[in-house]
Amino acid sequence: MTAFHPAAPIRRLAGLGLLALGLLTGCAGPQPWEKGDLARPEMRMDRDPLEARFSGHVSASKEASSGGEGVGGGGCGCN
Repeated sequence: MTAFHPAAPIRRLAGLGLLALGLLTGCAGPQPWEKGDLARPEMRMDRDPLEARFSGHVSASKEASSGGEGVGGGGCGCN
């Protein structure tokens, strides 16, 4: 038989509140006036184009696949 702790419902409610707060913070995307800053070359993940091409080549060689980098194409063949 387990004993009822009076703070248990409060802890559960606080935990659910923190979970909801954490999930709701990821809903905001960049505003239209912020997209210009994000499109600058300094904001790229691959700063070295040669390194990015080499990494893509290694990935294609090891996994027998190609593409998937950049903007175009999904995996559905409807490029």
